[in-house]
Amino acid sequence: MIYIVEDDDNIRQMEAYALQGSGFETKEFVSGSEFFAACEQRVPELVLLDIMLPGIDGLTILRMIREDPRLKEIGVIMVTAKSSELDAVMALDKGADDYISKPFGIMELLSRTKALMRRVDNSRPTSYTLDEIFVDDDRHTVHVAGKECLLTFKEYELLKHLMINRGIVLTRDRLMDTVWGTDYEGGSRTVDMHIKTLRQKLGDAGAHIKTVRNVGYKIE
Repeated sequence: MIYIVEDDDNIRQMEAYALQGSGFETKEFVSGSEFFAACEQRVPELVLLDIMLPGIDGLTILRMIREDPRLKEIGVIMVTAKSSELDAVMALDKGADDYISKPFGIMELLSRTKALMRRVDNSRPTSYTLDEIFVDDDRHTVHVAGKECLLTFKEYELLKHLMINRGIVLTRDRLMDTVWGTDYEGGSRTVDMHIKTLRQKLGDAGAHIKTVRNVGYKIE
């Protein structure tokens, strides 16, 4: 998922159209407040972030991303004014992974995005461990106390997402969006049912999955 934060409608729509045409999933925002609200539901892999924005400017948003434990690993490409080399330098100094200057071509945008997405993918862990639970994402397997635990695809994705966000409370809506997708029309009861069967299959290790009343779930 790529988030686009850009208040110029033409530029934002052009970026979204180009990225979607290359197979990327995108969401568009015109302000930092909209962007951070969306991150509460789903954390993107990458964000295209304009510097000149209404309200919170792009450099401040970048600083807030890098200071947030949930968001700090997001890949960030800053979009800067052509005439402002200083903006580009400041963005890189504050933790941007790359920058692109307006006006830019579609091929440059796609090339920089694909390169950063490859780096983000290569830097991700391929396994997750919590006491007796071991998730091997390369092999798509789960072992508990050394014995393989057979899970359905949705159960596996739920467990992996909880492990990635260890100690963080994930709302039912966020789990729905991440595991089932934003187009799924089932209710949050679906999450509860899958968590129940996941706990059963994990046996005693299922106690690591905690219910946070009226909010969602976390693993710790």
